[in-house]
Amino acid sequence: MLKDIVAVKPLDGYQLWLRFEDSVEGVVDISQVISFSGIFAPLQDLAYFAQVQIHPELGTIVWQNGADLDPDVLYSLATKCPISTYSRAASSLA
Repeated sequence: MLKDIVAVKPLDGYQLWLRFEDSVEGVVDISQVISFSGIFAPLQDLAYFAQVQIHPELGTIVWQNGADLDPDVLYSLATKCPISTYSRAASSLA
């Protein structure tokens, strides 16, 4: 179940503080999620990395070059809860 990201703040290194639409907050170290190659290569520059933004239509974080990350993966990392676990919990609430 998609959880939109509603706020982002760059921290030290490649860490991002994220807040999701359900008010869950967490910190994710992006360097543990991606390799800095291809579309993610520019993110190795910390000044560029810090230019992260929220894409309101996609509900996730993006950079000017079009790089983005799956908000479900980021939610899972921020909450330390596997995607399948929180997806089942959300389904049972519906």
